[in-house]
Amino acid sequence: MAAIALLDDYQNVALKMADWSGLQKAHKVVAFKERLPDVEAAAKALTDFEIIGVMRERTPFQRALFEKLPKLKLLVTTGKRNASIDLEAAKARKVMVCNTGGAGRATAELTIGLMIAFARHFREEFAAMRPGGGWQTTLGFDLEGKTLGLLGLGNLGARVGRIGAAMGMKPIAWSQNLTVEQARERGAERVEKDELFRRSDVVSVHLILSDRTRGLVGARELALMKPTALLINSSRGPIVDEAALLAALREKRIRGFGADTYNVEPLPGDHPLRSEPRALLTPHLGYVTEETYRDFYAGMVQAIEAWLAGKPINVLA
Repeated sequence: MAAIALLDDYQNVALKMADWSGLQKAHKVVAFKERLPDVEAAAKALTDFEIIGVMRERTPFQRALFEKLPKLKLLVTTGKRNASIDLEAAKARKVMVCNTGGAGRATAELTIGLMIAFARHFREEFAAMRPGGGWQTTLGFDLEGKTLGLLGLGNLGARVGRIGAAMGMKPIAWSQNLTVEQARERGAERVEKDELFRRSDVVSVHLILSDRTRGLVGARELALMKPTALLINSSRGPIVDEAALLAALREKRIRGFGADTYNVEPLPGDHPLRSEPRALLTPHLGYVTEETYRDFYAGMVQAIEAWLAGKPINVLA
């Protein structure tokens, strides 16, 4: 009998989102609702588990943690990749790492939602509609006719571009290896990076976090943006230079910043972004939908069952 841990089940739904009955009959399956805050806490709670399932990057698995879990044999992450897992450390400890895949449709919808929420001042108007509030206190703006700058035009960026185009926005795109033909096939105009920041009314980030994209949106890029432009980041926090962003917001050099991802998660309660009036923040909800969870957890069950049967699937390391 194997011991299986499911981490960071914040909504207490992991065992309801897929059919775990087959695994539960033969093995011990434990879902952890509360977050394990550090390496020591994680090592203590997980010491007896051979199989661990992780939900995105909620619990990082770096070398220090792998070294404290001698019984661990299989780590399954939801999604196609997980930047918070040290794959070399996993390999050194002979821990197989598998993934579940994922469509990204929910994140695309949230990205568009952040744009609309800014354009129509949802935060302020929702608050005004509480008892004793005002009536029509803000003046919004149309997204139709606005230029949508897509930093990255992969599956997610292209999906956001298609939704934006359906609303009447004009998608332009840049990434280091994007060609004119690829952009055209995905419904966007390929431009150079500086031109994207200058022309866009909304800049939306859809790049994979790597050494070459870390801090890619910095003081120089923010200075190129229109004072009426929005920056939306539903990709990964460190792609945007946080200090440069805070300065641009405080100095009112851009209209606002919408974010679903951050340098540190959960975002500390006293983080300056939380009190920035030009920031509209959500707590990494991009993939947090019933449909996505069902895909993720079903994929996790399949990966665990395949590994137990000696025929692993979706192997990352």
